[in-house]
Amino acid sequence: MRVESDSLGQVEVPDQAFYGVHTVRALENFPITGEHVNANLIKALIQIKLATIKTNHDAGNLDDEVAGALIEAANQVLSEPIDYENMFPLDPIQGGAGTSMNMNANEVLANLALTNLGYEKGDYQKINPNDHVNKSQSTNDVFPSAGKLALIHIVKPLMAEINALMEAMGAKADEFADIYKMGRTQLQDAVPMTLGNSFHAYLKPLGRDLMRIDEAQQGLHVLNLGGSAIGSGINVSRYYQEHIIPELNAVTGLELEQASDLFDATQNLDGFLQLSSALKSLAVDLSKIANDLRLLSSGPRSGLNEINLPARQAGSSIMPGKVNPVIPEVLNQVAFEVMGNDITVTSAVEGGQLELNAFEPVMLYRLFASIEHLTQALKTFREHAIVGITPNEDRLAQDIDLSVSYATAMAAHIGYKEASNLAKEALRTNRSLRDLAEDSGEFTEEELEDIFAVDKIVRNARTPEHGLTSFEE
Repeated sequence: MRVESDSLGQVEVPDQAFYGVHTVRALENFPITGEHVNANLIKALIQIKLATIKTNHDAGNLDDEVAGALIEAANQVLSEPIDYENMFPLDPIQGGAGTSMNMNANEVLANLALTNLGYEKGDYQKINPNDHVNKSQSTNDVFPSAGKLALIHIVKPLMAEINALMEAMGAKADEFADIYKMGRTQLQDAVPMTLGNSFHAYLKPLGRDLMRIDEAQQGLHVLNLGGSAIGSGINVSRYYQEHIIPELNAVTGLELEQASDLFDATQNLDGFLQLSSALKSLAVDLSKIANDLRLLSSGPRSGLNEINLPARQAGSSIMPGKVNPVIPEVLNQVAFEVMGNDITVTSAVEGGQLELNAFEPVMLYRLFASIEHLTQALKTFREHAIVGITPNEDRLAQDIDLSVSYATAMAAHIGYKEASNLAKEALRTNRSLRDLAEDSGEFTEEELEDIFAVDKIVRNARTPEHGLTSFEE
């Protein structure tokens, strides 16, 4: 063990650890989830540190040896798998608005640079976590900026999965374009439509969700770097403020920009809320689709049984032969989680006070979970449910034949009341509406053909193009 100290006193740090006293105190204070900080957030923090080191060096605020060693250390961390045990052991939920995680990164880079130069870990006279690694920065501009970089990175696979699901839905819409079924309102028979119409209706809200998420992630490109503690830029040179974002763009390959009002960007985190809201909207739409598919595949003998979902596993430990809709069910559950995460993010954004919001750690923790879980759920939903759906055409045709929905078309000929009476009689006697209509003598043969021409009824419904929207991964 080695001994390090801070303003509160001395602590022992494991010899093999590249972190220091601040990280040890955070380990003691925040044993909350038992998980580690998201790897994407750690990488983003190190990218920011790399850009700040280069900018401070160019500004003449770090000498060549110190800057060179720190740049080497940052590139080393970025090029290797995250070492959670010896470098980044912290819990994602922590007090202090992310100070623990920021200092963790500062300590790791300082100690790694020291060892590269042949010094002992913790010998901060040569390279200091605060004075050198954290120069021109505050947790309050570094941590939220790192969170945004991480979110930009992990949201791209989610957007790609939404696109892929929309394409799969569009393919099913085309495949089922000429398969007639009963439409339902309030779970009661309504009027005929096609199974393709249903899948068109499923993919459309996904396109709107994709646009909402894209708009929200564009807002994440605006950072408060250079604002320091509260947005005033204390201890930050003009050169640093003007060059940190271009340097970070060079490091990340992104097109980031500095907020026009650093006070606003430091204390108001509505950009995180906008993304969370877009994720919630996606979750709600996905859950509705999953609900529909579970209903349409229900049975197989005593339910709707209009479609077949791929059988993925035995459904019961006691009922032989039972197969459950497990893939839509897991999508439902992820959707419920995302809705709950949105409440957490909403509360945390609202909970900010005066010049800072202290609750960024939990915001990012839940946003990362929402995005990563949705990405995986969408993939399994597409691969193990959507692409393998098949229609039960005999059952669909039977429902059409026995439906009393044709009374809607009859009303144009004999009025609502008489059409209603025929519909009730059909239900009471379990006879087809067409048989009763023929027996009534109220219709000509041409009128009957027109009323019961399901292809004409469905043809009158305008089916738009898929309107798929693609975004670069």
